[in-house]
Amino acid sequence: MGERREVTLPAYSDTVCVVLVEPEHDGNIGAVARSMLNFGVSDLRVVGRVGEWSNEARKRAKNAQIVLDDCILTETLEEAVSDCSIVIGTSGKREDGDKTSMRHFILPDEIPQRLSGVEGRIALVFGPEGKGLLNDQLVECDLLVTIPSWEGYPILNLSHAVSIICYSWQVAFGSNIPSGSGGRLLDPNLRRQLRSEIRGLVESLPTKDHKRGGIEETLNRVIMRGLPKDDEIHRIIGVINMSKSSLSNDRENDS
Repeated sequence: MGERREVTLPAYSDTVCVVLVEPEHDGNIGAVARSMLNFGVSDLRVVGRVGEWSNEARKRAKNAQIVLDDCILTETLEEAVSDCSIVIGTSGKREDGDKTSMRHFILPDEIPQRLSGVEGRIALVFGPEGKGLLNDQLVECDLLVTIPSWEGYPILNLSHAVSIICYSWQVAFGSNIPSGSGGRLLDPNLRRQLRSEIRGLVESLPTKDHKRGGIEETLNRVIMRGLPKDDEIHRIIGVINMSKSSLSNDRENDS
């Protein structure tokens, strides 16, 4: 289930990089690596760290070891984003009142579309787990993004925040529909058959005539609300037919 498949990275992988500024825990770096690759981003840069990766980082990265292997380590944020055309800082801190000069935010789903025509590399910068990006680091960023979390507890886990931001690129530009999520609209003939079978079932129910219309409408709406696939509708029609047959047998036995 958790294996790495040999699938080509999406086109946006060449233009998006994640920058972690002085992360406090190796395990979180590994978790970030995994989150990045979950959404097709592989360029990781880490500011303020040297040496080999710990076992904890490797363990948390799972099958995203390539992200750690290719990670760029730098001493400063300026060095980490030196090849980037636009730098986006992230923050969960809120400022109340009219004076919010340091934090004029855009939202995650706005970023990919706004930057779709930008040529060059885009840096997504995340601060350390305990305090986030400082004001002097935010000043080095061209745009600021925040995740619209609940105001009562707005600060996310580092890898969770990276996941949400990277996910916005996958949603905007990812071309592959996961297996099992496509084909949600029914074949028109099958839809008509379903409605006909439901009508036949309702007509066979031992209930008052004035209730039949409401029962039929409810069955149609409840079934279709789940956007069932063709094979699921075939099973439902099979159940309806068995129910009609059972009702018919009951009437014959009663007579």
